[in-house]
Amino acid sequence: MRILMISDVYFPRINGVSTSIQTFINELNQLGHSVTLIAPDYTKQRVISVDLDEDIIRIPARRVPLDPEDRYMRRSKIRSLLPKLALRNYDLVHIQTPFVAHYLGIWLGRNLDLPVITTYHTFFEEYLYHYFPFIPKRLKGGLAKRISASQCNQSNQVFVPSTAMMEVLSGYGVTTNMSVLPTGIPLNAYRQGDGSRFRSKHGIPADRPVMITISRVAVEKNIGFLIDVLKNLKERMPDILLVIAGEGPLLDGLKQKIRQESLDNQVMFVGYLDRATELQDCYRAADTFVFASRTETQGLVLLEAMAAGTPVVSTAIMGTRDVLEDGKGCLIAQDDVHDFSSKVERVLRNRALGVHLSDTGKEYVSQWCATIFAEQLVGHYQALVESYTELEAMAV
Repeated sequence: MRILMISDVYFPRINGVSTSIQTFINELNQLGHSVTLIAPDYTKQRVISVDLDEDIIRIPARRVPLDPEDRYMRRSKIRSLLPKLALRNYDLVHIQTPFVAHYLGIWLGRNLDLPVITTYHTFFEEYLYHYFPFIPKRLKGGLAKRISASQCNQSNQVFVPSTAMMEVLSGYGVTTNMSVLPTGIPLNAYRQGDGSRFRSKHGIPADRPVMITISRVAVEKNIGFLIDVLKNLKERMPDILLVIAGEGPLLDGLKQKIRQESLDNQVMFVGYLDRATELQDCYRAADTFVFASRTETQGLVLLEAMAAGTPVVSTAIMGTRDVLEDGKGCLIAQDDVHDFSSKVERVLRNRALGVHLSDTGKEYVSQWCATIFAEQLVGHYQALVESYTELEAMAV
């Protein structure tokens, strides 16, 4: 099959959507299918660029107000691609994000006479709440629901990464056929890391207890909660360290909170890490991986940590409910500092428990193999194309 994907984000912009897209593209290519991705150019280039090796079309884009990490693709540049895209005989259009990519993806589907699929990756309602504080919350919630329902209902099919997200969209009034399709992970990629190398590079003693969280440093990731957990644990484990791998708009505010709580010696920021090398080392360097996001639609980092053999302590809210099973690679904690802290302390002090969670996690995560979900995706693609073709034939 030939698939045309379009997204408002992709590497070098690091987030779960970029990771999901890359994972599915790699797996689809290995299964013999062809994918073209339309994504923003993060440089100052003013012309469309095409990476022929990876079949990525980079669109000139400008910065987004209030969110300097993201880009706003130029619509006219995408529309100008239509004649060339028409020659490629795509089978469908797959939209990955709800901004410029959505509206141009719908436009491309109509003009290329192709079915359109949308993946709803992000709990948009919560993002509006955090990033547009000047709009009353009741108005933001209603706006997010209307936009999300309208966009999903413009598509021929919608994928969601978790049952929790499907329930949310159903409540919004989405009537388009929806299917739960998580993103899997390439299991072997996270079993090659060297934790000792990471600790040595960053000056972390081999016997120092280390918690690690890997995420965008943004308010919706609830990292401030983890700082409160760290403060609680420091009373009983004064040498504990929290490593935060990632960057984002909350970075300065988080550092200020750490100074106010006198936790400067207990927190280490290492920024974004190369996914093929140091990120794997980072996972393996941890005694436990901690996570407390309340808005996650799936939580790929939890699966990555378990694949690396790192015990997880996490809340199970929204999409992470589908990912986590208590006792299998993880301890599920309440959204409460004391309960979360006690479970982290159990893992750090009980070596046998840590080994058990490591072993069961590696076994449990095998069911989340990326190839499994890519094969399911192809099945959905084929069924949609067949039904779309039949409907067209009936309309003639």
